[in-house]
Amino acid sequence: MKLATSSYSYSSVTPIHSVFLHKNRRKLSFNIFQGTSSSTTASNSTSTSSSTQTHQLLSTPAAMVSSLRTHRHAHYPPPWFSVAPMMEWTDNHYRTLARLISKNAWLYTEMLAAETIVYQKDNLDRFLEYSPEQHPIVLQIGGNNLENLAKATELAEPYKYDEINFNCGCPSPRVAGHGCFGARLMLDPKFVAEAMSVIAAHTDAPVSVKCRIGVDDHDSYNELCDFIYKVSSQSPTRHFIIHSRKALLNGISPAENRSIPPLKYEYFYGLLRDFPDLRFTINGGINTVDEVNAARRAGAHGVMVGRAAFQKPWHTLGHVDTAIYGAPSSGVTRRQILEKFQVYGDSAVGKYGRKPTVRDVARPLLGLFHSEPGNGVWKRKADAAFLHCTTMKSFFDETLVAIPDHVLDSPIGEPSSGGEDPFANIHTLLPPAYESREQELLYA
Repeated sequence: MKLATSSYSYSSVTPIHSVFLHKNRRKLSFNIFQGTSSSTTASNSTSTSSSTQTHQLLSTPAAMVSSLRTHRHAHYPPPWFSVAPMMEWTDNHYRTLARLISKNAWLYTEMLAAETIVYQKDNLDRFLEYSPEQHPIVLQIGGNNLENLAKATELAEPYKYDEINFNCGCPSPRVAGHGCFGARLMLDPKFVAEAMSVIAAHTDAPVSVKCRIGVDDHDSYNELCDFIYKVSSQSPTRHFIIHSRKALLNGISPAENRSIPPLKYEYFYGLLRDFPDLRFTINGGINTVDEVNAARRAGAHGVMVGRAAFQKPWHTLGHVDTAIYGAPSSGVTRRQILEKFQVYGDSAVGKYGRKPTVRDVARPLLGLFHSEPGNGVWKRKADAAFLHCTTMKSFFDETLVAIPDHVLDSPIGEPSSGGEDPFANIHTLLPPAYESREQELLYA
């Protein structure tokens, strides 16, 4: 079965986006953070609650820096729904497919180590390039060396990502072990605050942290709050993505870290109560748009979905624009999406010598027909085609005969509903309100 010829063009981000560094404003932002600027002031926030007063941070120098960085978000939909950064999954090929399905979802890159960006400075397009259609898009970086984090952020700045996210949540031994970054950094909030300040000083984009609710035995609610308080008080960080499980760094695999530690959504909603001036996105165990909307009804500012968005992209991302953002249905079909993806894919295959291969480019498509008639045959044909196909066109010509026309040509249906609401009683389960040890934390 052949796809129709498409006039869709897929342009590189580099020649389209102008590079503007706003050097004067960056200098002002940095001076404000250092407390040396008198040209900008912020209004003080007041509250009758002493707990709330402790966390009213809008008048701090760090908050002033953050307030200058919101310009990149102004013309995009709010980040009510985002796709989690997943190593070896949320690459350029997946993000291309995701954006063809949803126009509003916020997309994250897979984590890039700061050292990779620095050492590949003459080959940056391979790691950082993306199409303008992928906005809004967030770059996630990881590392534990301040100099490399600064250099990596500066090298990424011309690509104009909409936010820079710092990884403090990955439990993989490759990240949290010998490299001593990822989730392990939650044990050193002072360093994380320094890292976020360094990153913020080298970009005009907003900055954020993705973390767990704890690490090993450091898993109390107060310890999580100490981490949030110290990082937000000593850096411009105003957005935290919280994976609602703790990380176990020894003895279990990354996959087991996504299922064995129990979900504690009450910690996340406690943060909303105790840090009203910060923005929090919930992550972990949320797989459907019904659950996304339930989390938002309970108060979450944003919701991040991981593997469900990769493994079932049509059934997950296909409902985001309508069910979460309230947009009218686009009526797009999978055949139309594949026509556009073919144009992208044939421009991408072999772009860097032997890489990427057809297998690399087509990998995100393998969940596109999840639970549909012909899905099993389609996957078997795909495995065979990967052995010899050198273009996406030949790959589709050989494999799509397995998928019935009515599957290819039907728009997304209504989302399933009626599942249990995991957040229905969450506010009855909240931990006791956080009482910060302000002086001890700031000067520890």
